Amino acid sequence: MSEHEAQSFEQTSEGEVPVKGFLHVPANPSGDGLVLTHGAGANCQSPLLAALADAFCQSGVTVLRCDLPFRQTRPHGPPPRGSAEHDQRGLQLAVQAMRQQVSGQVFLGGHSYGGRQATILAAANPGLADSLLLLSYPLHPPKRPDQPRTSHFPELHTPALFVRGSRDGFGSIEEMTAALKLIPAQTELLTIEHAGHELASPRTMQDVTAAIVEAFQAHCSRSSDPI
Repeated sequence: MSEHEAQSFEQTSEGEVPVKGFLHVPANPSGDGLVLTHGAGANCQSPLLAALADAFCQSGVTVLRCDLPFRQTRPHGPPPRGSAEHDQRGLQLAVQAMRQQVSGQVFLGGHSYGGRQATILAAANPGLADSLLLLSYPLHPPKRPDQPRTSHFPELHTPALFVRGSRDGFGSIEEMTAALKLIPAQTELLTIEHAGHELASPRTMQDVTAAIVEAFQAHCSRSSDPI
């Protein structure tokens, strides 16, 4: 049972895309914050993001799960061509908004497309986030290993935990392990056995989210200060 309630969150500034989503404020905050965003076919209400936000919040982390700009203007369907830069700017503003909420470290995380945009943003802005939480990074389109999405990996200097299902069609564990060698920052890989791209079902959600929180806490304690 959650000990908090998620609060609707919106922050706007003239000429910028709004930051919209839900803010989870823990009863006993650690001072650290996490921005979480969704994949190409979902929104910030996805069961995985909501469950993860609750689990992190219970551990003391303030969490903002937010809708990417493309989802704010397009309730359904994938992001339109050319929206990536806009979505990255939305994440940058969300991290800035979180830094106004907490005094400690700020982490950036995303599922699939959202995680990919987070890595591209972090590669271009090394000091933006203290660490990354990347859920089901879409290494390549299904059955298209000849189209890797790793060209920015050599410029990624932010520590990162990658979480991957062993049956993810967007890249195998072996492919992901090889790709991580391209990243100069400290990286770790958490494998969720028997899971696909969505990582968790209603039956496994509690165990999967608990494993992710534990692994990310350990990752952050090794790469910087404990969360």
